[in-house]
Amino acid sequence: VQLQASGGGLVQAGGSLRLSCAASGRTFSSYRMGWFRQTPGKEREFVGIVGRSGISTYYADSVKGRFTISRDNAKNTVYLQMRSLKPEDTAVYYCATSDSYYARAQTDFGSWGQGTQVTVSS
Repeated sequence: VQLQASGGGLVQAGGSLRLSCAASGRTFSSYRMGWFRQTPGKEREFVGIVGRSGISTYYADSVKGRFTISRDNAKNTVYLQMRSLKPEDTAVYYCATSDSYYARAQTDFGSWGQGTQVTVSS
């Protein structure tokens, strides 16, 4: 499956942004979908994951209560709604596929999108 992330941009602290990740292929609904983020010089950080139906979600503590992952299997798209953004949320955000809802490490994920830059100004 090929993934295309979009929706990044520049936003002020306290603002909101919604990222999208569109997938090609007919097997999108069979994958759990995760989001990661990365800043220069640091390892890619797990943000959250959504189950195949969209009902189950899990988030890193750093974004819990502020970020929401959802998916639309009819549109082969997963979303990352980000609210109450902080400057420390500035990163390149990536979506990725996994066969397991309990995936948390980068190595647990298979296909990756190209990333979209989110910059939060103070």
